[in-house]
Amino acid sequence: MFRAMRRSELETIAAIDAQSYEFPWTAGNFLDSMLAGYRCCVYEEQGLIVAYAVMMAVVDEAHLLNLTVVPVMQGNGYGRAMLHRLIDCARDSGFVSMWLEVRPSNRVARQLYLAEGFQQVGLRKGYYPAAHGREDALLMVLEWQGVE
Repeated sequence: MFRAMRRSELETIAAIDAQSYEFPWTAGNFLDSMLAGYRCCVYEEQGLIVAYAVMMAVVDEAHLLNLTVVPVMQGNGYGRAMLHRLIDCARDSGFVSMWLEVRPSNRVARQLYLAEGFQQVGLRKGYYPAAHGREDALLMVLEWQGVE
């Protein structure tokens, strides 16, 4: 079930983020996103959060800030299902495109985004913190304006 993220879940979601990434978001980062009016949602199955996402609006564009699948649940299609739902929400809200950044080292995420029609349109040098300095980000976009 796809639904809105709840404040009562922020510590759990931050703990999942800490299991998923070397430089995770904190509960405060997720709360700030909620308070800013970003779309913060979870994919829940049998009462457990299996994925979550944060998406913000920038004029007529959606910007995907975080899409995470619980590590032990990866490879079961939850990321793809969550991405499809976010794209549908963005289209239904009148956005004309979705933008995101992804680490070049995140091969699985890159493959998902490419398979779903995202195209790399830029590179942000030194965007992400990394164990030994900084890692670039690939800037990707999915545009659907005029596409039925």
